[in-house]
Amino acid sequence: MNQAVQFAEIATPLPQNRLRPSLWWQLAGIALVLLWLYHSILYRLVSQWVHDPNFSHGFFVPAFALFVVWERRKRLASLPSQPAWSGLWLLGFGLVVLTAGVMGAELFLSRVSLLFILAGLLALFLGWNHVRAVAFPLIFLLLMIPIPRIIFNSITSPLQTLAAISATEILRMLGVPVLREGNIIRLAKEALEVAEACSGVRSLMSLATLSIIYGYLMEPRTSVRIALALASIPIAVVANSLRIVATGLTVQHWDPEKVEGFFHSFQGWLVFVVSLAMLFLVHHVLKIFLKESAR
Repeated sequence: MNQAVQFAEIATPLPQNRLRPSLWWQLAGIALVLLWLYHSILYRLVSQWVHDPNFSHGFFVPAFALFVVWERRKRLASLPSQPAWSGLWLLGFGLVVLTAGVMGAELFLSRVSLLFILAGLLALFLGWNHVRAVAFPLIFLLLMIPIPRIIFNSITSPLQTLAAISATEILRMLGVPVLREGNIIRLAKEALEVAEACSGVRSLMSLATLSIIYGYLMEPRTSVRIALALASIPIAVVANSLRIVATGLTVQHWDPEKVEGFFHSFQGWLVFVVSLAMLFLVHHVLKIFLKESAR
């Protein structure tokens, strides 16, 4: 009887990744240190999501990243724990980037350093196999960080010009007399300025984020996911041009005052819905193309 009990005990698999109580205390201490280091940085980040419409999509990024990690929880639990001292190099690099960002008053560096530190800690305590397992949600978190202003401006300016040129040509095709001077579209009743807010950067950032989320949830093939993410760029440009065209038609054939206020905001939401429909259409076309090529 005793031998049978001993055999049953040996045959019962022991949990592989049960964390020791001392390790929980270590993790709690590290979490407090990170909170002390990043509380002001994260506060300003969330504040920018709230007050800057160009980056309001930031709220969805960490939520989706946590969802992906939760979805992979069984896979992560099954991975063997292989702590690697080499994680200290990545951790140290993150701290150097944080110091450079704080001393140079560069918010982008300060914010992105958190991702390096998280990856370094994960490698240090659990191993590089765990880092590889959560590489996608870690990289995806980059989308929650507003890009530096100098890069933002370099993207905005050509998008403004492209939107103005595209809208002008479409209006001419529709028989509307129009003259473009730089980023200003002159109609018979009023001149429309394609300002920074109308450049399409806002819809581009939001649609790119949404296309990655959509691709992850709806498409198992990595190549198609990448294609959908890349397709969000021309879709956002076309949709923004159509919004400016709709504004021009409203000025020309209806009431110039209608281009402000609620109607203008409604146009933005409507164009974003059109962008989503175009993304779904691209996905459908890709699936048909891959299905035909597989025959």
